This record gives sequence, C-alpha cells and structure tokens, in this order.
Amino acid sequence: MAKKKKKKAPPVGELLVCSYPRVERDYEIEERIECGMVLTGSEVKSLRAKRADLEGAYASIERMELFLHGMHIAPYEQAGRFGHEPKRKRKLLAHRREIERLLGRTAQRGYALVPTRVYFRNGRAKVELALGKGRKAGDNREAIRRKIDLREARNAMGRAGKG
Repeated sequence: MAKKKKKKAPPVGELLVCSYPRVERDYEIEERIECGMVLTGSEVKSLRAKRADLEGAYASIERMELFLHGMHIAPYEQAGRFGHEPKRKRKLLAHRREIERLLGRTAQRGYALVPTRVYFRNGRAKVELALGKGRKAGDNREAIRRKIDLREARNAMGRAGKG
C-alpha cells in the first residue's frame, strides 16, 4: 500500500501588504470589518510583492454589493499583456446582513467606508474597512490634545510608581 502524502498546513498569521494610517487622523472610527477581495492573478502577485497603495481609496455600496474604488495595485511585470488595470474598482466580499447594516449607516450624513489596511490571512487577500465619520480641523486639534493629555497622565503615573 502506498503511503499517504501529508498536506501542507496553510500559513498561519497575517502578511501585511499596506496600510493607511491617516484614516485614524481624518476619521472618528466607530467600527471595523474584514472583507475578502475579488482579484485577478497578476493583482495577487503584485500584492504579495507589497506593491499597493491605499491613498485616496474608499468603499461604496452599489446594487447591494460592496466595491473598493481608487486602490492602486502596481502592474505585475511578468504578466505582460495579461496584466490588470492599476486603479480599477474591485469587488469586496462580505455577508449580506453586514452590507445591509453598512448601507443604513453610510446613508447617515458624514459617514464613510475607508480601507485601513490590506493583508493576507491564510493565503487569502483581505481588506479591513473602517466605518467612520469625517473629522473637521477643530475636532482634529481636540483629538491631538486628548492624546497628549493621556500621554502626560501615563508618564506621571510611571514617575509616581518609581519614586
């Protein structure tokens, strides 16, 4: 009898492709959701080489489907003429109930769906979307002031413990 071949275990953990840290500064984040991405082969190859950018990207709901607009994935050189368009709109995969809930939330004034990071989890490309309300310049100063006050309080507590 022939021996059975062992299957390779899928890679554990996450491989971060790119992130967009300005989202934290520009939006008041209320929740985050993980979505799969529908990609072509050359897009996957470029993502694995970490050649992507989320600058100016956003998500929208059209005909009860979730789409990512404005994400740049650099062309894969070895793909030749079978490559992809760098800034095409890409379909995102999420549960129907999640999409319905997001549709209700984004219909409210000031809410937006913005991608915060793109990564691979167990070999599958994922994007993390944040539902957030846009901040104004005054709100931004207030958030920075709050962060500085919190840091000063932590430093004071650390000094008190050592003394």
